[in-house]
Amino acid sequence: MVKKGLGDMHGQKVVLAYSGGLDTSVILKWLAEKGFEIICYCANVGQEGEDFEAVRTKAINAGAVKVYIEDLREEFVKEYVFEAVKANAIYESRYMLGTSIARPCIAKRQVEIARMEGAKYVAHGATGKGNDQVRFEMCAQALDATITTIAPWREPEFIERFKGRSDLLAYAAQHNIPVSSTPKANYSIDENLYHTSYESGMLEDPACAYPESMFKMTVSPEAAPDTPEILRIEFDTGIPVKVTNLTDKTEKTGALELFLYLNQVAGRNGVGRIDIVENRFVGIKSRGVYETPGGTLLREAHLDLEGLCLDREVVRVRDTLSLEWARLCYNGFWFAPEMELVKNAMSFASKDVTGSVDVKCYKGNAIVVGRASPKSLYSADLASMEIESGGATIDYDPSDAQGFIRCNSTRLKAYNLLRGCPAALKEA
Repeated sequence: MVKKGLGDMHGQKVVLAYSGGLDTSVILKWLAEKGFEIICYCANVGQEGEDFEAVRTKAINAGAVKVYIEDLREEFVKEYVFEAVKANAIYESRYMLGTSIARPCIAKRQVEIARMEGAKYVAHGATGKGNDQVRFEMCAQALDATITTIAPWREPEFIERFKGRSDLLAYAAQHNIPVSSTPKANYSIDENLYHTSYESGMLEDPACAYPESMFKMTVSPEAAPDTPEILRIEFDTGIPVKVTNLTDKTEKTGALELFLYLNQVAGRNGVGRIDIVENRFVGIKSRGVYETPGGTLLREAHLDLEGLCLDREVVRVRDTLSLEWARLCYNGFWFAPEMELVKNAMSFASKDVTGSVDVKCYKGNAIVVGRASPKSLYSADLASMEIESGGATIDYDPSDAQGFIRCNSTRLKAYNLLRGCPAALKEA
């Protein structure tokens, strides 16, 4: 933990997670004034339209001695997005963790760069009220306990100097830090290739409807095409390996390529939007609007394939662990031993989740219309409602259900007798 007041730190190296925006540019200059040797690090996790060379130039001009621009998109999809898909991860039944899964990917590389550079400090621009400060710092501490994190938005001196956006802008002007001439939207945006999130500003009023113009990845369901598209998504041990558009015959393989294609198709069909109030780990409720187009398709398809391939009791236990996976990820415990345990359990549960699922994309909906698997536990003969189903390989006699029902009703009889049946029957 950083003590109050950084003091004079001439010559000390710090690796700053840098976006090129107003906040981190001011933080860069402010840390330089404190005597730090600033190494900027910008992670490419799929931000749309980002000019990374412009980010590099801006950082150098603002005082950075070195800038790392790291393309983490492939790693992000394989080691984080697909892990979330495999776990059916969802927080509070609605949020698909788009920001949460990006933070450990970014933080891991930040720590690696700090080690390479011999830096004992890392810094970020996350606010003191949000989840990201926890995620960045928990990951950094887990990966290297000798590293100290500097969080300016928790430093009394920084907070006293910069009470709002006007102070940041004045400081930027004083130090010739260029600021975008585009008017700032009345909300904040965080984006990666898995999702885009919108919060703060006008969205802090939970009754305020979001503006349609803000979305970056999806069209409005009302504006989506009148003709559906059907995708066949193939999985191997719970991991997506191929996508085929059955409508126009496009095929995609390779983790990054197929995921970006899923984003395109789902996005143009208006799939993947939610507007929610969630509970931050720090104890504050937060309203967020999210779009997760490709991730929504994969979640629907993966869940459906599991219905075909997984044993009922494995699903029951896995469902409990899915909630734990989401909680740990959201709260910043990606590199915790309990997360390692849960991820290994998910891999075991997914060992037979192999096959294909056909998903129809239509006006905001992802509708499963078919599935097939060489690992299927489904037997049409066994499931048939016909009296004679002689083709089944597992012997099942309908008369066996009588004893099954009798055994399962024993505790119900005992419970209701204790309550004074038939009095209980009258109450019902």
